[in-house]
Amino acid sequence: MTMRILWPVMQPEFEAVAREAVGPGFTTEFCRSIDSVTDAQWAEADAVVGPYPGAGNIEKLAKCRIYVKAAVGFDEVDVAKLGGMGIAVANTPDYGTREVADHAIALMMTLAKGTAYHDAMLRDDLKANWRPAHNPFGRRLSVCTFGVVGIGRIGTAAIRRAAAFDMDVVFYDPFVPNGYELALGVRRADSLAELMGQCDFISVHAPLNADTRGLIGKDAFAAAKKGLILVNTARGGVVDVDALYDAMKDGTVLAAGLDVLPEEPADPQRRLVKAWQDGEAWLKHRLVLTPHSAFYTPESMRDIRFLSSRTAARYLRDNRLENCVNRAYLAAPR
Repeated sequence: MTMRILWPVMQPEFEAVAREAVGPGFTTEFCRSIDSVTDAQWAEADAVVGPYPGAGNIEKLAKCRIYVKAAVGFDEVDVAKLGGMGIAVANTPDYGTREVADHAIALMMTLAKGTAYHDAMLRDDLKANWRPAHNPFGRRLSVCTFGVVGIGRIGTAAIRRAAAFDMDVVFYDPFVPNGYELALGVRRADSLAELMGQCDFISVHAPLNADTRGLIGKDAFAAAKKGLILVNTARGGVVDVDALYDAMKDGTVLAAGLDVLPEEPADPQRRLVKAWQDGEAWLKHRLVLTPHSAFYTPESMRDIRFLSSRTAARYLRDNRLENCVNRAYLAAPR
């Protein structure tokens, strides 16, 4: 019997990419939105690939053996419930790694080299603000310490890029074994407070879960080296933006570059977002926001569809389960 793979959301231009990834022997079904998927399509799917279907649609998955989230993060997915139904859950960790690491470094460089600052100042007054030596955040990177929170694929890629600028590099990640620092040729902090206290730049690359929600918060900022520049390209909830507001207000954090926020699109009522949007003088030029765009390139858009589709097909065809994130709950796979 031919197995069916369902993409609840797929743009027409990527359908050929998905078909190439799964190969022959499958029936492929593409929809344009989750709301357009019929009950019969949910019920007949052997695999679902794409955004999370939602609680109501999960109950309709009568035959499904695997759900593949076409993204790295899966914090909104009920992995326990799906595991209890015998459905394996996988993410797609091997796309966007270079893009997100590049973006983290770009945010750091934007602030450290004053590129956005100079552009804005020159636009205000081209003659009066032609001041090459005026850069409020200027740093010689080779005398700075670059810290990473979370040393997974993207954190490792960010470390390699920072090391290329001759920066002193240190990371904090209690979940990786001893000796990882030796393989990378960097230093390791034994606690978040130790990391925060020595770094000129902190780049966040931790997943969002119960342990990391609000991890970079009041206590972390209390331990921080004064004048810290913070970058977050991971998940908005890892950084407590209200605590960040206070830390920027009192000067603990000199500047921040955020690609992610707790609410997306950004909540204009958040104190930090409101102060940024209103152009409050104390925050001006100190905060750079981008719209969760770190992952995006045309190449990464192809990769995410190809790699997530391939993961589903390999499991159905070969029983090869890759990138499973709910193995602990998967007592009796379908």
